[in-house]
Amino acid sequence: MRSSPADLVREFHLAFGLDARTTPTEVSPELAAHRQELLAEEVAEVAEATRHGTLDHLAHELADVVYVAYGTALVHGIDLDAVIAEVHRANMTKLGPDGRPTLRADGKVLKGDHYQAPDVPSVLHRQGWSGGDD
Repeated sequence: MRSSPADLVREFHLAFGLDARTTPTEVSPELAAHRQELLAEEVAEVAEATRHGTLDHLAHELADVVYVAYGTALVHGIDLDAVIAEVHRANMTKLGPDGRPTLRADGKVLKGDHYQAPDVPSVLHRQGWSGGDD
């Protein structure tokens, strides 16, 4: 059986002594900035591979973005799989009652009248997050 990206990245973080929280947690501004820098670096590499690379290079760089995104979620104690499932649920409500999407001229799927935004705070609360209660 194949491991999920979350499991693989957790294994990496634990093996290398990196942060691996289990409850959604705010982190220091320095750590948050570091994770943002890592993500930006990987996204730039995707852009470069898109412009000048081969398909296998692009695939590698896309995987690196996902790996670092999962690592960033792990550093914050976020179960990213659960958040992605909630975002997917919301994205599927972009379909109209006729089961058809509304598309922008460039092909981007638009939010229709039946769109329901993702309830990410509820997902995080189920994971033990106590923030966001204003």
